[in-house]
Parts: sequence; C-alpha cells; structure tokens
Amino acid sequence: MSSANSKRLRIGVIGAGRIGRVHAEALRFRVPEADVRAISDVRLDAATDASQTFGIPKACEDYHELLNDREIDAVIICSPTDTHARIIGEAAKAGKHIFTEKPIDLELSKIDAALAAVASAGVKFQVGFNRRFDPNFKALADQVRAGKIGKPHLVRITSRDPSPPPVSYIQVSGGLFLDMAIHDFDMARYVGGEEVEEVYATGNCLVDPAIGKAGDIDTAVIVLKYRSGAICTIDNSRQAVYGYDQRLEVFGSQGCLLASNNAPTRTELWTAKSLEAPKPLHFFLERYMDSYVAEMREFVRCVQTGAEPSCTGDDGRKAVVLGLAAGRSLKEGRPVKISEMGGKA
Repeated sequence: MSSANSKRLRIGVIGAGRIGRVHAEALRFRVPEADVRAISDVRLDAATDASQTFGIPKACEDYHELLNDREIDAVIICSPTDTHARIIGEAAKAGKHIFTEKPIDLELSKIDAALAAVASAGVKFQVGFNRRFDPNFKALADQVRAGKIGKPHLVRITSRDPSPPPVSYIQVSGGLFLDMAIHDFDMARYVGGEEVEEVYATGNCLVDPAIGKAGDIDTAVIVLKYRSGAICTIDNSRQAVYGYDQRLEVFGSQGCLLASNNAPTRTELWTAKSLEAPKPLHFFLERYMDSYVAEMREFVRCVQTGAEPSCTGDDGRKAVVLGLAAGRSLKEGRPVKISEMGGKA
C-alpha cells in the first residue's frame, strides 16, 4: 500500500445500492481513518447521487476506473452477488485491499479462484459478516469463549425478516440459504466456536406463493451438528409482522447466555390489564448500523497495521458450504455431511 500507516486509507466503493450507501456513509462520517475517493455503479445516476450526498469526490459507471487508480488503496465491493468473485480477482491483481459483501460467490470453484488470487497478491481481504461486530452478539461470543457457561451443548438462532424481498431479488441472490441464512451459518460457527460436520434442513413456502414459484422457500428450520456433538438450530422466516426478529441463545454445561432483540427503548408498561413493551427495531439497517461501522473500522485498521481481519475468506467459503449443504438436504430430505460437499469444508 502506498500510503503509510499514519495516513488515511484511500478507498473506492464499488456499488451504490443500499448496502453500498451504508458503507460509504459509515466510512465517510464515522471512520476518520478512511478517505473515500470514489464510488462506482453501473447506474451512473446512483453513483452520482451517493457522491453528492456523502461528499465523495468522484462518481463513475465503470469500477475499473477505481481499480486502475493508483490513488486508491482499497475497495469495498457492494455489487450484485454474481459479480463478487470476478471483481475480487481483478482487484487483487490490481493490488487493492478488499472488503466484499457476502457471499463471495454461489459456486465453490469461483470462491476458490477468488481466494487464490487474493493469496497470490498478498492483499488484505475481509468478508462482510457484520453480525460478528454487533455488540450484543460479540459480547455473547466472548463470554462463550471465556468459559462462562462451560461446554456449549445447544445453540439457538432466530432470524426473521419483517417482510420478504422482491422475487426479482431472490432470483439472483441465491435464495434463503445463501442470502438470508448465510449470516446465521456464520454466526453458528462464530458463537459455537467449532466446525459443523452435518446439516439437516426442512422448509416450505408459507409467506409468499411467488417465492415458491421462483423455486425458493420463505420458512425454514435448519439443524447443525458440530464436531463435538453439540447441536445448533436455526429458524428463518421472510416475514415477522412485529419487526426484525434477531435472537441468539447458547446453552452450556454451566449456564446459558441469551441476546434478545433490540428495541427503540427498553421500557415496559405494566397495568392490571396487560404488559406492553416496544416492538423490535423494524429493519436490518436500524438493527445493525453500529455493526456495519465496526466492521469498516476493523478493515481499515487491519490494512493500516498489517493485522489479519477476523472475518476471513475461509469464513466466507465455509458459510457458503453450509448453505449449499442445507439446499441439498432440503432437496433430498436427509442430513448432509459437510464432507460430501467436495473439497475442504
């Protein structure tokens, strides 16, 4: 990297959609060590709007302008999923440090090629599993690792969206297991502290028939078996009418740790007739905004100091392996061993 540790990291953002704007805003206003130089999008109007909104000097249509710019040290990849692996390879060849949104790709061969390019170039690489940086989940995981509940026996993850995405999005995102539940697969490894050896998934289309017609499901329960024999259950729904439902529990030999939903306030109203409390925060941007900032801070810090990001390419690959195993389990109606999925798990 041409800039010294004492200088701000010069960054280009690839993709000016919803998550690209989230990262651009965080880097621009909440990560003082970052210097956002440019943003690109195939829709030039989207890039221009983000540039003007966040005070980014350059907007362009072709992301290659960022890769060819010697004044940019690192890129944040927020483009559609099917472009991630290609751009990672190109960015690595250009010597740029890379942060990419999940998943790296939907095919393991393309993931492996992208990771090989990163390793060959020797650049820093971080995958956007922002939930690891959520203060509640991180505190829970830290206490599990500190032995506060002894040996983990059961992990329970609830992840339910307030409303389903457009079918057009589902058709290109990889579906529930590789788009939505992929965060939960990563959290299962993160809080469980060990690898998964078997996956069983069951599900159906109970929310929106159009999702079923598109070949996906909107409701699922997934059971993961860890190498130690401990068990994790994940339940997903594309629609929770009361808000964005994100809960986590780890039960162990000496106790239990729980992380509940965030709400606008922690107040409760108790009367003779009822007990009332605020509903959970309604959308992922509200729930996880601080975690998006925290992961950007880590990426910038790792590039500047030479440290390795805590969420690696290997973590990104393993989450996809679990998603693919869940898809096979649903299709074949049986538990699937991770060893069946080909290559390293």
